[in-house]
Amino acid sequence: MQRVFITGASSGIGAALAQYYAGQGAALGLVARRQDVLEQLRAGLPHPERHRLYALDVNDHAALTAAAEDFIAAGGADVVVASAGISQGTLTEHAEDQQVFEQVFATNVLATVATFTPFIATMKRQAQAGQRDLRLVGVASVAGIRGLPGAGAYSGSKAAVISYCESLRVELRASGIKVVTIVPGYIDTPMTQVNHYKMPFLMPAPRFAAKAGAAVARGSSYQVIPWQMGVVAKLLRLLPNWLYDLAFSKAPHKARKTKG
Repeated sequence: MQRVFITGASSGIGAALAQYYAGQGAALGLVARRQDVLEQLRAGLPHPERHRLYALDVNDHAALTAAAEDFIAAGGADVVVASAGISQGTLTEHAEDQQVFEQVFATNVLATVATFTPFIATMKRQAQAGQRDLRLVGVASVAGIRGLPGAGAYSGSKAAVISYCESLRVELRASGIKVVTIVPGYIDTPMTQVNHYKMPFLMPAPRFAAKAGAAVARGSSYQVIPWQMGVVAKLLRLLPNWLYDLAFSKAPHKARKTKG
């Protein structure tokens, strides 16, 4: 039976992945802040008795490590998915947005590192014992491909996730553990439902989860979902700065938490 540990499991991409893996017969470790929401999620999953709940904030690294150790003690882990993330509009000119930058980077980047760290030594031993299909999965975003105006914190944090996972992938290449970077485009979740602008190629969360799960199973190093956004991402990489700046200088901004 596959064992999968997922952060940010209470809603959005994390919840969709929990439902996907539970449907595949996996035993899950589900991490989110609210116990009641986690219990509601578990109750709706196949074989709820298989799944362990960890109500904590991923920025509490000690609690996150304790949860990881508990899940490992219960049978180890095959797949670890760091999907906890937050998105908020930010403008550097407003001093009060500094705290938002810190919160976004802490949750999206540092918590990803803290999610993976407790599992690596054990997964290396599992690999040495002959176990295959071991995966560490980082959830990034197409917003990390190039910096979007009004989204310095989110774009910067997701760019950091992409680069971090690439570094980790190379570090662990000979270990038997594969690092998979999943790069969602616009997925229909509470995070995107607040956007008041057109979102091309918007994909339902369950469909995204199935495609992401298939990419993880393949051990893909980097997968943009949906594929159309992968084409857009490649084109964005190729644009010279002057053309990118001209095209995106008037792009719509995600709303800020505070107004300066």
